[in-house]
Amino acid sequence: MSDYFRQNGANTTFLSTESWVILCDIEQAIKTKIEAIGTPLKDWNISINYGVKTGYNEAFIIDGKKKEELILEDPKSAEIIRPLLRGRDIKRYSYEFADLHIITTFPSLKINIDDYPAVKQHLMSFGYDRLKQTGDRGARKKTNNQWFETQDSINYWEDFYKQKIIYPGIMRIAKSNLLNFPRFAYDESENFFFGNDCYFIIGEHIEYIWLILNSTLLGYLFRYYIYSFDETGFKMFTDYFQNIPIPKPNHTTLNQANDLLHEINMEKIDKWVYSFYNFSEEEVYEIENFVQKLIYEEES
Repeated sequence: MSDYFRQNGANTTFLSTESWVILCDIEQAIKTKIEAIGTPLKDWNISINYGVKTGYNEAFIIDGKKKEELILEDPKSAEIIRPLLRGRDIKRYSYEFADLHIITTFPSLKINIDDYPAVKQHLMSFGYDRLKQTGDRGARKKTNNQWFETQDSINYWEDFYKQKIIYPGIMRIAKSNLLNFPRFAYDESENFFFGNDCYFIIGEHIEYIWLILNSTLLGYLFRYYIYSFDETGFKMFTDYFQNIPIPKPNHTTLNQANDLLHEINMEKIDKWVYSFYNFSEEEVYEIENFVQKLIYEEES
C-alpha cells in the first residue's frame, strides 16, 4: 500500500478557504498555467442569465403551426411570439431550430391580454385554474403575476434581442458524438428566446469568448470548475461557471478570432487556444484525451 501512494501521490497545498481538488502533476501543471493567464468570467464585462420560466410550458411554448394559426386569426399575435431554442437544440458552435416559439407575456412588459384575443383564447384553452398563479393545488406557484403572464417577471427581456452565447443548463458528453462537447451556440441576429433549461451570456467580446468556450481546453476544465452530477454530466450553475478563467483579448488575439470566425474549424481553434498557454506536447495530449478517459472510466 505504501508503494502505491509513493507512486501515485501528488503534492498540493491549501492556501485559501476556496474549494479545492486533488490533481496529479500534469493536471496541476495545466490548471496552474490556465489560472496564471486567464481571468474568471465573473470579472469580465459580461452578464449571465437564464431563460424564461413560464411555470407551464405546455401553454406558453407552441409549434410553428400554432404560431401561424394565432397570427392568421389576429396579426397582432406576432408581437408577443418569439422563436425558441431548447437545451437539446444547442450544438457545438451551432444550434438546430425545432420551429418552436414562446408566448412572451412577461409581467415586466405589462401586457394587456385583451389586446391579443387569439393568444388569450389559446391560453384560456388550458383553463384559468391551471394557469392562475395562486399556489393552489393544480395551479402554478404563488406569485403576484396575472394568470396569462409567465411565472418569472423577466426584467432583462431586452437582453434576448442582443448578440449572445446560449448554452444548456445541463451539458452531457454523449458517447455517440464525443465531438459535440462542449456546446455553446452564438445568436448574432435571430433574437432567440429560450426556456429555463438554458443560460445565455451578453456583453463585451462575445464572439471571442464563444470561440474559447467551445474549445477542447474549456471542456477539459469543466471537471475542475463545473458541478458534475455523474462522470459525464455537468450542471452549468452560474456560481460555478463564472469562475472559469479565460485570457483577456488584445488587438492581436481579437484579429485572430475574427479570422477564425469566417470558417469554423475546431482543430484550428484548439491550436489557437493552446497557443495562449505554451503547453507541452504531453499536456496537449492529456487535454485532448480527457473525454475518452471519462467515458472509459464511466464504463469500467
